[in-house]
Amino acid sequence: MSSLSIVADQQILLAKESFSKFGDVQLVDGRSIDHQMIKDADVLLVRSVTKVNETLLKDSKIKFVGSATSGIDHIDTDYLRKSNIPFAQALGSNARSVAEYVLSSLFIIAEQQGFALADKTVGIIGCGQVGSRVKRFMDVLGVNCVLNDPLLAQQSSAHSYVELEDIFQADIITLHVPLSTDGEFPTNKLVNKDFLNNLKSDVILVNSSRGQVVDEADLLAFKQANPKATLILDVWCNEPDIDINLLEKAFIATPHIAGYSYDGKLKATEMLFAALKDYLSNETLKEEVGEVDEVKSTKEIFTINEDDILLAVMQSYDVRSDAIAMTSLGNIGADKRSAYFDSLRKNYPVRREFTNRVIQTNNMSSEIEQQLQQLGFKVDTL
Repeated sequence: MSSLSIVADQQILLAKESFSKFGDVQLVDGRSIDHQMIKDADVLLVRSVTKVNETLLKDSKIKFVGSATSGIDHIDTDYLRKSNIPFAQALGSNARSVAEYVLSSLFIIAEQQGFALADKTVGIIGCGQVGSRVKRFMDVLGVNCVLNDPLLAQQSSAHSYVELEDIFQADIITLHVPLSTDGEFPTNKLVNKDFLNNLKSDVILVNSSRGQVVDEADLLAFKQANPKATLILDVWCNEPDIDINLLEKAFIATPHIAGYSYDGKLKATEMLFAALKDYLSNETLKEEVGEVDEVKSTKEIFTINEDDILLAVMQSYDVRSDAIAMTSLGNIGADKRSAYFDSLRKNYPVRREFTNRVIQTNNMSSEIEQQLQQLGFKVDTL
């Protein structure tokens, strides 16, 4: 195999260690990727901050593009098809990570506002990789859900999906749709004035999909008119230059890190590695390159001797640890906010998913133990 020239976003986990098996890897800041940087490269590996389109790729030597993300609104897939450039994404790689973010956030709100999740109705808009996992978590906890996904509804004969209007009176609404500006069901500014005016005045609204799914000016006006509404926002329009006024109105605000678990990032790298390997097997790959070499880490162990699912989730992932750093954004000069927002993502600490957590206990009911296992935890009885 002739050595490939590979340009990769430095935020792709184990990018150099993994893809150097195919050739020379240049790690770069994803926001700095431009035509000059990639014009002589063979492979381009990006995350969501890089716009991949004709402007970037025209007259380049790029033969393969991979995105270590589930969403692909930053990729001009039509141009790639017309240019016969193979493309791979990491669909579903971080779905569990995002679902755990939602669960952690809802547990925090339930505790602070003094209600039980099982007493609320959760409306899930978008029931693909992430939304379906959120639904599973809610099922484990006995929470009633209403589901809206017009695309899946067209493909299924089941009557489990409702119209968007039937979601409006849910106590909690969580968004898990891809960003789309065309097609039969566009999601760009799906949450707008008309949408918001139909919601309960004390609704809990979660957005961990894409910032542009929400009309932020309309959301800000809604929050100002309905102070009892609760906003949980992980994604924003115009990242990294986000709306400080909206930030200050959010109960939980984070810098687009819901899907940033170590495990999700690793899955994304493994998926791109497999896709590139498969592509090259049909081209010039003549030798075995193996698989992604994971940096091994032991499962994290903690002890709980009471029937407390909230405690288990919080010890595993308390989203407030991510939200605290965002509170400083409003105190930073406007010219430095974008860099600070990006720094929170670049320097994000290792977060393991529930499936890499072991709960040791000697005094837990079988019912709670089963629920924790259904959420993904391993439970060992001492």
